[in-house]
Amino acid sequence: MTTPFSLVDVFHDGPFTGNPLAVVHGGGDLDTATMQAITRWFNLSETVFLLPPSVPGADYHARIFTLDRELPFAGHPTLGAAHAWLAAGGRTAGDRIVQQCGAGLISIRQDENRLAFAAPPLLRSGPVDADTRATLARALRIDPAAIVDAAWADNGPGWIAVLLDSAEAVLAVEPVRHWDGRIEIGLIGAHPAGAPVAWEIRTLFTDAFGGIIEDPVTGSFNAAVAQWLYESGRVTEGYVAAQGTRLDRRGRIFVDYDAGGQAWIGGRSLTIAEGGLPGLNAIA
Repeated sequence: MTTPFSLVDVFHDGPFTGNPLAVVHGGGDLDTATMQAITRWFNLSETVFLLPPSVPGADYHARIFTLDRELPFAGHPTLGAAHAWLAAGGRTAGDRIVQQCGAGLISIRQDENRLAFAAPPLLRSGPVDADTRATLARALRIDPAAIVDAAWADNGPGWIAVLLDSAEAVLAVEPVRHWDGRIEIGLIGAHPAGAPVAWEIRTLFTDAFGGIIEDPVTGSFNAAVAQWLYESGRVTEGYVAAQGTRLDRRGRIFVDYDAGGQAWIGGRSLTIAEGGLPGLNAIA
């Protein structure tokens, strides 16, 4: 007996331009260690296991794994999981898809040819201290004076948002290759007025061995920084952001705000491949 899976390109601007995601449709009998092993085998930034919901109001339960840990929430797995659930015949009773995950219930809506999730509340916010700002500058190998602002933007993974004075400055950053300890940094800089996209995003984090990894597109950071930009008055309406440029990707993130200021983080998703994983229960 096989367990179906799909490979989904999330936040893309054409096939193979976004962030790939593995979605395993099932695996409820698997233990956490086996899910982690499967995730490492896929060797993508995240793998999602779609399970039946265990709380009222949810359409499905998503367990989200990186190569070294399980996350309570992540953005591109949320959109990719919803896309895969719908493609597999999932139907919701209301006008929203509701995902159960470690962060609680996440609302997802369908916007024309893309999906969008409601940005969850931040677990930690506020400015970073001087020592943390200096640490960020060392990791990024930039002058501390180049940091226009820096704040906690943690909605699960632990992001710190670092604002530079331009998209060009963001794209020019050459971070260190290795860092002792865990670090999750999101860079943001504005494109010139009238450009096709408003902001350039980069996210950098350490792997299990201390190597610095750059993510092609990061929904969780985009959700967090959308809230920060809005609450700080730097934006007053929706925008489009680019991510993955330094990796030769064309990630596009569509941010909208409703009347109450709730940020919605949208992007296009595309199923690239489908298959089956044999005998998963046998190795659980």
